Amino acid sequence: MYSNLAPTYQQSFGEYCVLWYSKSNNYSVVDNEFKVLLDDYLSSDSLEIFTSKVTVKDSVSNPIEIAENLQLYLERCNVEKAHFKEQHLEFENSKTHIKKYYRIKDKIFQVNFDSDLVKKIIHPSIAYLEIPEDKPQTIFDIYLDLGNLCLFENEKLITAVPKREYHRLQGKFVIRLLILIHEKNESDWLATLHGSTVADGNDSILFVGQSGKGKSTLCALLSAHGFELVADDVSPMLFENRHIYYNPSAISIKEGAFNTLRPLINFFDNSPTVIFNKTKGKLKYIPCEVPSSYSYPCKYIIMVNYCEGADTELEHLSVKNLLETLIPDSWISPNPQDAKQFLDWLKNIYFYRLTYSDTKSAIEEITTLFKTVKNN
Repeated sequence: MYSNLAPTYQQSFGEYCVLWYSKSNNYSVVDNEFKVLLDDYLSSDSLEIFTSKVTVKDSVSNPIEIAENLQLYLERCNVEKAHFKEQHLEFENSKTHIKKYYRIKDKIFQVNFDSDLVKKIIHPSIAYLEIPEDKPQTIFDIYLDLGNLCLFENEKLITAVPKREYHRLQGKFVIRLLILIHEKNESDWLATLHGSTVADGNDSILFVGQSGKGKSTLCALLSAHGFELVADDVSPMLFENRHIYYNPSAISIKEGAFNTLRPLINFFDNSPTVIFNKTKGKLKYIPCEVPSSYSYPCKYIIMVNYCEGADTELEHLSVKNLLETLIPDSWISPNPQDAKQFLDWLKNIYFYRLTYSDTKSAIEEITTLFKTVKNN
């Protein structure tokens, strides 16, 4: 019954199951009790058969109401995301008001912006790569059109997103930049994960967390203590090896961490202060040294939870709590093969929550965890 609404893939994680719906590229986390009901509903040839199954297992609940809730859940999980109509988003030369040139490795690229506000979305994180005007291999244009942020590459539309979802354009821009740097195709990338990645020269850990929870600050501290920053905020993953790749964007530091990091990072005060919006407040973008490798395997994901006065605690995290934070601001390829790869990768990852207020003990916990990876 309603098998056309069934999830395409599923992966069990202890008491939870992650379901992926291809029509909407939706990841849904349900508990095992709900999963049993859903399986019964989808495998029943009629509503009568389903209600009889429910009645045998549960004589108290209303099977009709359960069926209605399951149907509503399936319909919501299969709602396709809105697509932008490209005929309204043709390239416009008139939008070019600000031109910037950058170099990374042996690649030169140009980015054109239509305003200072739009420039703040991309430029501060790559400002340290800026060079005088030169002949670029690739030209990007970023501007607002009909309330959407548009990214063009060599006058071809790459993506358009609502202006409030500027992080999605940032992720897409990183992918296009990595295509240029590493000479890959867009189809080679599995995901851009909303998190920061730090490595020890052999393996990496992905740090996730809500804004203001200390994710980037902790990664900056780890970088100052000898670890390698692989990616800040946007961590790109390649399909071929499921490694996280180097994102050259500088690490963004909020004003609340300035005093903590100032004595640890050389030329901290020489980095310009940027105010993007009232929510984020004052930011500094601190470039870090290029890691010894452009990619690393990842075996741990840590949700960072800075809490003033709290003892340092590293505890296991459920896949439900993880994905509720990771998925909304990440881009994961809608290709079914890629979705399966992502779920397979996730199955072999350990999830933790790090609560801390003392930075020294937090760094010690991460150092110990890296040693655990090395010994396994």
